Amino acid sequence: VVNDAIKDMAKNLAMQIAALNPKYITRAEVDQEYLKNEKEILLAAAKNEKPNAPEKVLLGMVEGRLNKELQEVCLVDQVYVRAEDGKQKVGQYLESVAKAQNAEISLVRFVRYETGEGLEKKNEDFAAEVAAQIK
Repeated sequence: VVNDAIKDMAKNLAMQIAALNPKYITRAEVDQEYLKNEKEILLAAAKNEKPNAPEKVLLGMVEGRLNKELQEVCLVDQVYVRAEDGKQKVGQYLESVAKAQNAEISLVRFVRYETGEGLEKKNEDFAAEVAAQIK
């Protein structure tokens, strides 16, 4: 049953997706190749920052930074933009709405469109264009 609370939740999720541009719904969906590449990049950056640090410290830095990045690209791990306390995650918001509505709610997929995406603007000489219209 779709009621006003669930419609509001869907609208709020759409605003979240539009504002913060997540790439995945959950961490389980993150491509392993992407994770591997990110770890390599973060490890190289950590080695540049602290060249004399032990490997264990560097790996800890990498894990912390990777965790932070995953919180930004995974929708359910993002901080909910309308959270009262500024700490509630989107996943927690979904759970709270589901519990309040005594319903099972799951987010299966989303598509984010960006204005102007895929449009190509022709590079034409404005003066030549005006001259062509006058003829």
